[in-house]
Amino acid sequence: MHLVCFDTSALTPSQSNAIEHWVNNEFQPSTLTTKEQLQEMKWFSEVSKPYSGMEIRVVSERITTHWYEASVLAKAFYEITGIRVVHELTGEDDVIKKLSAQIMTRQNLYDAYINDSDLIGTHFRSDMILPLSDFMVLDGAEVTLPTLDLNDFIGLKFTTGPDGKLYQLPDQQFANLYWYRHDWFNRADFKKRFKANYGYELGVPQNWQAYEDIAEFFSEDVKEIDGERIYGHMDYAKTDPSLGWRMSDAWLSMAGVGDIGLPNGLPVDEWGIRVENCRPVGASVERGGALNSPAAVYAIDKFIYWLNRFAPEDSIHLNFTQAGEWPGKGLIAQQIFWYTAFVADLTRADLPVVNDDGTPKWRVAPSPVGKYWKTGMKSGYQDAGSWTLLKSTPLKRQQAAWLYAQFVVSKTVSLKKTLVGLTPIRQSDIDSDVMSERAPYLGGLVEFYRSRGRDVWTPTGTNVPDYPGLANYWWQYISKIVEGKVTTQDGMDHFATAVDQHLEEMSQQSTLKCAPKLNALSPANDWLMKPGSPKRRLKSAPVGKTLPYEEAINVWK
Repeated sequence: MHLVCFDTSALTPSQSNAIEHWVNNEFQPSTLTTKEQLQEMKWFSEVSKPYSGMEIRVVSERITTHWYEASVLAKAFYEITGIRVVHELTGEDDVIKKLSAQIMTRQNLYDAYINDSDLIGTHFRSDMILPLSDFMVLDGAEVTLPTLDLNDFIGLKFTTGPDGKLYQLPDQQFANLYWYRHDWFNRADFKKRFKANYGYELGVPQNWQAYEDIAEFFSEDVKEIDGERIYGHMDYAKTDPSLGWRMSDAWLSMAGVGDIGLPNGLPVDEWGIRVENCRPVGASVERGGALNSPAAVYAIDKFIYWLNRFAPEDSIHLNFTQAGEWPGKGLIAQQIFWYTAFVADLTRADLPVVNDDGTPKWRVAPSPVGKYWKTGMKSGYQDAGSWTLLKSTPLKRQQAAWLYAQFVVSKTVSLKKTLVGLTPIRQSDIDSDVMSERAPYLGGLVEFYRSRGRDVWTPTGTNVPDYPGLANYWWQYISKIVEGKVTTQDGMDHFATAVDQHLEEMSQQSTLKCAPKLNALSPANDWLMKPGSPKRRLKSAPVGKTLPYEEAINVWK
């Protein structure tokens, strides 16, 4: 390794040694030259002097990327800046609870949060969140990294409010894509049998009918490979908050529930909430929304039907984390809804889904879409965990936390962090030669992030005015449908009514920007007969359609 030294006259010996150690031994590779990395780290050391000796607290969900930050980058930051960071890892639902608690009590529980950009509709309406675009030119100007390069971040459109202000800074991104066993799909005997049974080629499904046909083929025709029971579908449905994410993370948009428009459908989004002039006016069809529309009922019915018929028997009792272990067992043919946060876990050499040369036997591809979906709609969900500062945090603590946030997304660090967690946030990292070299080992992840796919797989948008308050409704109402306590239509009717009631309560908050203002109730058919969402019931199902992998990934270009 070629070691580079730099001018250390303004730094203490321990800081100088720490910078050289971390840059030369941990923060490689990088899109910066080593000299540029050393200069960027020197800036952190110098600017952090007024905050040296402080201890700050931050919190994020428990994924590989944040584990790396908490266990490695926080230590590096302390040795370089003298600011000690307690980086807590917890469940995603708990992050939201902690954030909500600080907003409600105005007590400084944490100095910064990495929370999903799904809360952008909440953040821009609230007076509790610190707009970063204001902070960077005012109280945070002196502690804003000159080489931060906001234009290099691929997810800023997800963290910007309708007012044009940046409320969050992306720290990691991952999408839910279609996952399948590329090796099984290429077996000549399977291809021949599938073509004989269904009349078209076994390949990457382009619509839900093809996905269902493939699920049926592997679960009920093939059944076993090398003496082991295999399954044509994988999912999870435990009565648990993660069932809510499974649904709210754009499952309805994949079915075609919302309207055309990016990053989220307008005027009706993938939650089925209609907005007019930035004000939510209803989620129920009777108010112009689509949460209990025919398309939404279709989406839930398919989820339950596939789960019960084609997935492992235990699936209905599994949560997000437990289900995530199943594809690595080598028993699953395909999964329509698979988070790329699991890519790192599924590239381990000891797994039966990895070849001897380290390349995966699986691929990710564009998700198939339901019969209500139209070109121009979002195609799926992308998580964008992002740094968020609250106004209730004292200024000096805001500034110290902002330094740490920038440190873990800086160009010195970001490429190495991407290789560890595979949740890229910077265009420069995605386009790097290093990622080109890694691409064959990541099953299509690099191809996704180099395509327009990263723009049509989007987080929850600004139509949702209170993500913390509304997110729990999903699993509470969907679980009753899954458990057979209510019909799908009745369950979604109750769900839509509950959301409308929540919006009505929010409409009484006079200080809330773009507060809800509900439409009057009208007969459902009045709305269903109008163009766009909510959409009338489609009785016919499309014919299954597939593409070879090489053609399917071109959909992203």
